[in-house]
Amino acid sequence: MINGQKVFYREAGPSDAPVVLLLHGFPSSSHMFRHLVPALADDYHVIATDHIGFGHSAMPKVDEFDYTFDNLAGITAGLLKHLGIDRFAIYVHDYGAPIGWRLALDPSFEVNAIISQSGNAYMEGFTKPFWDDLFAYAGDPSRETEPGARAKFSPSTTRWQYENGASDPSLVSPDTWTLDQLLLERPGNDEVQLALFRDYPTNIDGYPKLQEYFRDSRVPMLAVWGERDEIFGPDGARAFSRDLPEAEIHLLPAGHFALETHLDAISGYIHGFLGRVLT
Repeated sequence: MINGQKVFYREAGPSDAPVVLLLHGFPSSSHMFRHLVPALADDYHVIATDHIGFGHSAMPKVDEFDYTFDNLAGITAGLLKHLGIDRFAIYVHDYGAPIGWRLALDPSFEVNAIISQSGNAYMEGFTKPFWDDLFAYAGDPSRETEPGARAKFSPSTTRWQYENGASDPSLVSPDTWTLDQLLLERPGNDEVQLALFRDYPTNIDGYPKLQEYFRDSRVPMLAVWGERDEIFGPDGARAFSRDLPEAEIHLLPAGHFALETHLDAISGYIHGFLGRVLT
């Protein structure tokens, strides 16, 4: 229990090895890392959490928990402190990025490397038309804008997030979107997702400070990104080099959930990258 909330996490690897924290995106859970965890656990102490409202972690009602990215990051920080972890690398995807960025800016922790897979930090990463409805709703939550936001957690959109851009959609297990959709359709989860949509602009407001952190810290950065991602486009990956000139950027022939089709390539890049920078 962290701050009164049950937090589910997956853990593997030697307890004395460097820690790699995996932070999942919308609409998934730590299930998206089910193959990456064992691929990294030979050399690293791997932790993959489920954010509050996702996966097997608690899903309090919106009148019982304030669903903001600050609070999601606070729960993750509480888990790390509970586990006695203050130095780690992060792997961020989608919603995991604004949570990871908050941890990186928290002086309680030392983030010694970042791996971003469609984990956005620049305006260039937002693609049209996917974000149009979300920005319209976040800017003016109303009866007119809410249907467009709700469409983002429809069964067809959930499946599209996994299959769109995949070089071979047959490689994407249907278990992925089926599990995600079952969890999205729990009573009250729609209100959870709408609350987080409304809070999303706070992440963008934090970009200038985050980019300053990149420039000042020179934190090692690896971007492994689906070049066909139509949620966070490849320009979001390229933008890291503006503030981190030594960032390693690899664009893969994949979509938003690149791990489903390019696990071996991504895990290979990660092993090489962490092997060089975690000395």
